[in-house]
Amino acid sequence: MNSLDLHSAAYAQAVALKRRQLVLGFLVLLVCVGISGHLAEISLTKFFNNIGAFTSYIGRIFHLENGQFVLSNPAEWFWGWKKWLALMGETLLMAYVGTLIGASAALGLCFLASKNVTANTAVVFATRRFLEFSRTVPEMVFALIFVVAFSLGPLPGILALAIHTTGALGKLFAEVVENIDMKPIDGVVSTGGSWLHKVRFAVLPQVASNFVSYALLRFEINVRGAAVLGFVGAGGIGQTLLEVIRKFYYADVSALLVMIIATVMLIDAVTERVRHKILGQERSS
Repeated sequence: MNSLDLHSAAYAQAVALKRRQLVLGFLVLLVCVGISGHLAEISLTKFFNNIGAFTSYIGRIFHLENGQFVLSNPAEWFWGWKKWLALMGETLLMAYVGTLIGASAALGLCFLASKNVTANTAVVFATRRFLEFSRTVPEMVFALIFVVAFSLGPLPGILALAIHTTGALGKLFAEVVENIDMKPIDGVVSTGGSWLHKVRFAVLPQVASNFVSYALLRFEINVRGAAVLGFVGAGGIGQTLLEVIRKFYYADVSALLVMIIATVMLIDAVTERVRHKILGQERSS
């Protein structure tokens, strides 16, 4: 057998081995899914028997009380647009203030959580654990706690978003800081600069654009989160959405959903352009 035949045989064996591994992995995945579904008491029979109720509900929310399609009378469909727009504005303000507070806190804590900037391992450990706690507890749980403490309204939602944003952005900011070029830091230290000088003149110039990009992305996420937090009485349009769902005001449900989706799409488009512009300027410089 010549060398070409040996290579062909080796290649065929490698392909067969890869194929067996793929099939075995797929079978293991199916077994894991089956076990998980059994333990979670997921019933496919129940799902397929009730799928019609879901599709029926979707159909009903796009029809007015008189049975006509919602687009046949947009004025009746969006009869409460002024009130809903004000609530949507409240939701946006919740997301904005929560993001601003959380991003500011994350900016202060990320340097303490970075090993290459903070030499004190105890401070790094404590800061990282705090950030983990802040982003691990769901926003909805924080909102429920703050609703009990501060009553209904946007304040519980703002606080819940701020805490969760602190944990999420603090983690991302710290990872950016830990991947910077250390030469500017060495230069500041060699001239006798303090820890604050090191952060201000050696670290921030390298990470500022990434910080802004992550903060804008988090704002998009918080707009969605603020709408959901209204379900527990934390203000905004979510509270009204929950009310119309419970009262079976089908057309109002679709109108509010369309308003929320359109707002999120608009914010996504604007913040995406801003992020790309910032990152593009950084690359060009």
